[in-house]
Amino acid sequence: MRIAIVYYSKTGNTKKVADLIAEGAKKIDNVDVKSMSIEEIDNEFLNEAKVVIFGSPTIAGTFAWQLKQWLDAAKNVSGKLGAVFATANYVGGGAEVAELSMIAEMLVKGMLVYSSGVAEGQPFIHYGAVCIKDGDDGQKERAKIFGERIARKAVELFN
Repeated sequence: MRIAIVYYSKTGNTKKVADLIAEGAKKIDNVDVKSMSIEEIDNEFLNEAKVVIFGSPTIAGTFAWQLKQWLDAAKNVSGKLGAVFATANYVGGGAEVAELSMIAEMLVKGMLVYSSGVAEGQPFIHYGAVCIKDGDDGQKERAKIFGERIARKAVELFN
C-alpha cells in the first residue's frame, strides 16, 4: 500500500517533519511511503496511493497559498484517506486553523479524513501533527507516531 506525503516547505522545516511522518509510517509492514514537495510530485506514485498526508507551514494563520493552489488543481485525491500536519514559528501561530483549512479542502475534494484523534490514546493528535519550526524532541516523536497511526489505519481500511 502506498502513502504519499505532499507538502510545501518554505524554510525546510515542513520537509523535515514530512520525513519524520514517513519514518513513522514505514514501521507498518507492507507500506510504501514517499514524501514529496508540491514542486516535485511523483504523479504515478500519488495516483496509486491510497493515503495522502498534506503538510504546510503556517502563514498568516492558515496554510500556504502554494499548497492551496496545488490542491485547487488536484484531480487525483478523491476517495483517498487523508491527513494533515503543520509547522509554525511559535506556539499560538495558527497551526490548528491551518490544519482545519486543509481538512476543509480535503472534504471538498471528496477525501476521507483521519487524524487518530483520541482513539489511540496518548499522545492525542487532534487535527494532525504540529511542530514548532522542525519540532522539539517530543514533537518529533509525535510526528513519527502520527505517521505510524495513519499507516496502521490505512492498512486496516484498504487491505
